[in-house]
Amino acid sequence: MKNRRSVLLGAAATGAAASTLPAPAIAQGRRRLKLVTTWPKNLPGLGTAAENVAKWIKQASEGDLDIKVYAAGELVGAFDAFDAVSGGAADMYHGAEYYWQGKSQAFNFFAAVPFGLTASEMNSWIYWGGGQELWDELSAQFNIKAFMCGNSGVQMGGWFNKKVTDVEDFSGLKIRMPGLGGEVMRRMGASVVALPGGEIYTSLQQGVIDATEWVGPWNDLVFGFYKIAKYYYWPGFHEPGTSLSLGINLDVWNSLTKSQQTIIQMATAAQNDFTLAEFNANNGSALATLVNKHDVQLRRFTNEALAKIGNLSGEVVREAGESDGISRKIYESFISSRKDSIRWSRISDEAYWEARRLPFEYG
Repeated sequence: MKNRRSVLLGAAATGAAASTLPAPAIAQGRRRLKLVTTWPKNLPGLGTAAENVAKWIKQASEGDLDIKVYAAGELVGAFDAFDAVSGGAADMYHGAEYYWQGKSQAFNFFAAVPFGLTASEMNSWIYWGGGQELWDELSAQFNIKAFMCGNSGVQMGGWFNKKVTDVEDFSGLKIRMPGLGGEVMRRMGASVVALPGGEIYTSLQQGVIDATEWVGPWNDLVFGFYKIAKYYYWPGFHEPGTSLSLGINLDVWNSLTKSQQTIIQMATAAQNDFTLAEFNANNGSALATLVNKHDVQLRRFTNEALAKIGNLSGEVVREAGESDGISRKIYESFISSRKDSIRWSRISDEAYWEARRLPFEYG
């Protein structure tokens, strides 16, 4: 009886001790993370990309990574997202790297530069041309790890309240255009204003600016720019394939398990393709609505203007690439990848597009 009593008491003691032990590691490992964006809340394509990747990460991690998304202005301002993540006030941001050019001109190369890389070419450089490694080197200086997480594809040239038929028409023009494209416009004689997305419509409506670029027909239709500007110019020389990014506080990134890091890496890669497909699926019909329903005047920049813009773009991009040591490394890698892409696209994509425009009957 004594032995049996000892066994029972021992079991009870063991059970009591077990009840005071920490919860299983799977429960302890759950993280609640804050993601700030540079976009208005629920903006199609841009804002929804942040929401979507957060959802995918949570599902793939079975809830271990629970990410709350804050639109621009909800936790920090649109242009404060980088500092918030770098300093640890937030864990992640979703935005476009050219917004951080004040930190380093090299960030432009990981979003868009005038007459730079298209979306598919950007993927080639980042994934297979050494771009990610250079991006890691740059971002680590600011305690950040970044991935591509969306692409808007080729953008439009923008909305104008007046025609720009000659090179001289850019002189004195007040335009919203970010990144290196904005510097090109300055050298064209324009006055360039930096504005977050949520402030563009009112500024154009009130005459604070005469023109603005945003994204493309799908997003521009949502913003309602057709109500206040009728001239819609193309092509978007300044953003031929704008990459969006998910930036993560480097300390947070290093604290994640290898499995969690892989989930984030795969989710951002998937979102990169998903967002580009979404823009391409919606831009055509949105453009038709703008032209046919809202009487928007679709106009092409003249070859004379584009040639001058191209020359200035080369100067601006080269200067950005020579601004410091890391920028020079990134610039040289970017330019090498651009040359390879042009060489191949001439007999692949471009040749096919030209052939498809021939006057033959189809469908």
